[in-house]
Parts: sequence; C-alpha cells; structure tokens
Amino acid sequence: MTEEMVTNLAAYRFVELTELKELREELLALCKDSGLRGTILLSVEGINLFVAGSKAAVDGLMARLRKIPGLEDFEGKVSESEDQPFRRMLVRIKKEIISFGVEGVEPRRKTSPKLQAKELKKWLDEGRKITLLDTRNDYEVKLGTFKGAIVPDIHTFREFPKAVRELPDEMKEETVVMFCTGGIRCEKAGPFMEMEGFKNIYQLDGGILKYFEECGGDHYDGECFVFDQRVGVDPALKETDSAVCYACQAPLDAEDQEDVRYVAGKICPYCFKSEPEKMLERIHEAQAKLDEVCEVLPGSTPRENRRPVNVSAKYDKWTLGDVLVDQFPQIPREEWEQRCAAGRFISYGGKVRGMDHIVRAGERILQIFPPAIEPDVARNIRIIYDDEAFVMVEKPAPLPMHASGRYHRNTLQYLMNQVYEPKFLRPVHRLDANTAGLVLFARTRHFCRLLQRQFIEGKVDKIYRVRIQGHPEWDEKICEAAISSEPAGPGGRIIDDEDGLEARTDFSVKERCEDGTSLLEAKLGSGRTNQIRVHLWELGFPVVGDPCYLSGGKMGDKQTLEVGDPPLELEAWKLAFTHPITGQRMAFEHKA
Repeated sequence: MTEEMVTNLAAYRFVELTELKELREELLALCKDSGLRGTILLSVEGINLFVAGSKAAVDGLMARLRKIPGLEDFEGKVSESEDQPFRRMLVRIKKEIISFGVEGVEPRRKTSPKLQAKELKKWLDEGRKITLLDTRNDYEVKLGTFKGAIVPDIHTFREFPKAVRELPDEMKEETVVMFCTGGIRCEKAGPFMEMEGFKNIYQLDGGILKYFEECGGDHYDGECFVFDQRVGVDPALKETDSAVCYACQAPLDAEDQEDVRYVAGKICPYCFKSEPEKMLERIHEAQAKLDEVCEVLPGSTPRENRRPVNVSAKYDKWTLGDVLVDQFPQIPREEWEQRCAAGRFISYGGKVRGMDHIVRAGERILQIFPPAIEPDVARNIRIIYDDEAFVMVEKPAPLPMHASGRYHRNTLQYLMNQVYEPKFLRPVHRLDANTAGLVLFARTRHFCRLLQRQFIEGKVDKIYRVRIQGHPEWDEKICEAAISSEPAGPGGRIIDDEDGLEARTDFSVKERCEDGTSLLEAKLGSGRTNQIRVHLWELGFPVVGDPCYLSGGKMGDKQTLEVGDPPLELEAWKLAFTHPITGQRMAFEHKA
C-alpha cells in the first residue's frame, strides 16, 4: 500500500474581514485538530495561506473558509508532495497579508486586469510585443523566470515601488504583464504601477504556479521558488533538488551544492566571507538605507496614525474611560471624553468604542490620531555593530525612542523598522528623547529576553557622561532616592520616598569647569525613567540644557527639546555586557 501524498494548498483573497482574533483562534484549532501545518495570515484586508496535510483536512479548511462573507467561492492552487513541507501550524494577524507599505493601494476595491495563463502563452507563442515584469525578490528569481523578463533588483517586496520609479518612462506606454509566484504581490503591484502612470498593466492570474499547471514550462527558464521546505518546483509542479542556504537563505541549485564552499546547514558560496567582512557589508547596506529613510522624515507628511491601548489583567471589566485615565493620568478625563465622542477609539475589528465600553483582559483597542505633521528630530543615527544577535546604534538627540505624544513615525524605532523590515529589531533598553548615546537592539525576541535579563540582574555596565550646573563639594556620590512610577507634570518624574521605585546612581566628578559647570560620570544601578536627571535635580545640580528639571527645584513645562534648541548635555557613553551567543564580554563607547 502506497503512502498517501501530502496535499499543498496556496490561496489568498483580498476581502474585508472582521473579528480577527476569534477567527484566528478557531482556524488554529481546526488546523491542529486535522493535522494541517503551514501559515495562515489574517488581516482586515484579507487572507493569505500556505498549508499542507491530507486532502480531507485541506478540503475541511476550505469548507470552513467559504462560510465567511466574501469567501463563498474561495479557491487556491493545489499541488502534491511526498513529504510535509512545513514544520508547524501558525495563524497570525497582520496589518497587511502581503507587506507593501504604500498608502492608497487597496486590492479588495481595485486591482489591475488579470491575464489568464493560457492567454499569456498564446501571446508569447504569437510573438506579441509585451514586456514581462518579475515582481519577485532577487533570491527567488535566481531559480528561474520567464525568458526575456525584466527583473528589478529587489530583496523585499517593499523595495518594489522604488524599483518601479527607476524604470524607463517609455515603459509606461507599453503593454506590461506582471507576474509573481501565486499572484498576490501583483494584486498590489498593479494598482501601484497605474498610480505611477503605467497605462497598460496586466497581472498573470494565479502567477507562475498557475502557468505551470496549465501551460507547463513553455517560455520559462528554470524552476519556481516556493516558500516552504521544498524550495523549488519544476513546471510539472514537482519538488526539485534545489536547497536553501541556512545562513543567507539563498536558493542553491545542484552546482551550488557541489561547491567546496557549501556546508549544509552552515554556509554557501554566496555568503562565504569572513565574519568581519560580512558585518561591515551589513552595516554599510543598513546605514545607506537608514540615511535614505531619514532624508525626508516619515512624519513630515501628514498621515493618520494609530496606537494600541493594551488591556492588562488589572483592567479586566473596567470601562475604557477608567482605563485611559488610569494609564495616562497626565491627560484629563474631559479630553478622553472628547476623543471617544469623536470616534477615535476602535477595536481591531473596526468597531467604535466609547468611554463606557467594558474591556476584557488581553483586549487591544486602537486610538486614532488625525493626520498631522510631526516635529522635526535629529537624523544622524549611526549603526556601529550588527551581528546575528544584536545591533548597536548611536542615537542623536532630540529623537524619541518610540511613539509618544506628538511623535508617531519620527522615532528611532520606526526609522529602524524601515531599515530592517520585514524583521523588526527589538529595543533592549531605552533612552530619553533628549539623551544621545548608545542604544542596543536585539534581532529576535529570544535574544531580547537574554539581554534584558542582564540589565535586570545588574550584569550590564551603563556609564553616562553628564554636564551639570554648579560645582559639587563632593568628588563621588551615591544617590538612592526612589523615583515616582507615574509622571508628575508634563511627563517628568519626581522623588517619591513612600511609593516610588527603588533607584541607584553612582556619580563621580571628572572636571570642574571655569564656566561654573562640572563634567560627571554616572553609573546606573537601575533603569528608571529620567533617573540621572531626577537624581541630579534632587541633589541640586540639574543637567545643563534640561527643559524639564530646572534650577531651584522647579519643573519646566517642556519635556522634549526641538531641533535647534541648546542640547541636553547627557550622553549614554559606555555600555558593556555579555554576548548572548559567544559568552564574550562586549564593550562599546559612544564616539560622538
């Protein structure tokens, strides 16, 4: 008796979906119960899935999906393989089912005309004058593409808009047929190209896989890269012998796998470089992209922004209004009432939530911010280290770490996300917007936990340089004053001996200057908000340039400096910790 073949299903549909969290839980349970593996992506814009298992399980999943409004006739591309190509089953909620990042492109409302596979073959057989455009990434194209196709040099689909803008203007008058693996990327690429002035755009319906299914390999060279353990399939939709490099993810044909520089599970001819060379190359590429992103700051263009309000177990069954007042005490209830009345709070399913809405633990509600130009920020961010575990950057000031107040996209986190997408870095610690210096980002959640544990356990040396107003009578000083856990005034903290958080800062005077200031080093024994600034303020020596903690124990009404203001003279100077992979002690120094 022959073993049953594995049925592989790839399908997508741009359609408005709601109640995503409930749908995610139901689909995950259904797939696990029926033995399916793969990935399902859910978004308010639609669904995208790659799953594999028994034919009965695949049919059962599709039957459930067809009960969803808009998916009644949902179909996909089916193939077979001898082995299960996926290791586990994931169902994820995403902002987009295919990451593109261009406003105004909404395939569920409008997309480019579709060209059937057999019709494209007919056009190619007849020698009709058309331009074939491959919308896939460079590593996919390596395994094969249509003969004579234009291949933009992109590594992620988010680079496609830039590549389109570099195409010759005469192409805008030509008949262009776009194609990708299964068609989903063309659903967004087509409308974007029309927005850019291309007049005769078609997308290959069902992509390369549908073309293989209906037309074989005519007019196509090589095989098609697929995003599972099969790596590649031939025009008969059978798995090929291609492999993928563990280190750089480059697809490898038989010749590549015979190269002496190929070591299965470690390295291949395309990434065979010394580690210092690879790091310098990564830093150079990332820095170039970062400089480009910062040339015109994202927040300089008005755009609606959304931020989540996360409901912890503490707030279970509270009203939304009470949650907002408790989480953000610096904002009066009347302001929250006005925002709720304006419909600025919605669930992830799109329902408007008011002040009286009863929240549940784990619920996430989006706060909508009307379009507005964000304040300018410092842009000279520098990447100084980049390996498989973490990235170290030098942050200028003023520049917020993350979204807050008037800042949504002009933040260090948002700017770094644009550079490292689709994988986003995780900040291991934080600096105030007004503080320049070293910031450590982890590449994965796992490394972030390991590095943060070192901070929590006091195994990280954090040394700051700070210029203060006045000449202390002491050369060394330990300040252990507790700091309030909540803001007092416009974002500032104060000393709170009764209910505050424990804090320790070790100060040492390095120079007393003729202008009446002193240069100190500060070593952190804890990581409270504004800690160094608050402790020095308590000691009577506020930081030079501080807009919040002023002389005479007064608190200013300004938290974040503007570009061009006299700088806050506080610098995260040195950072030392243990590498989470090698165990080696790493030490970095801010060179600015």
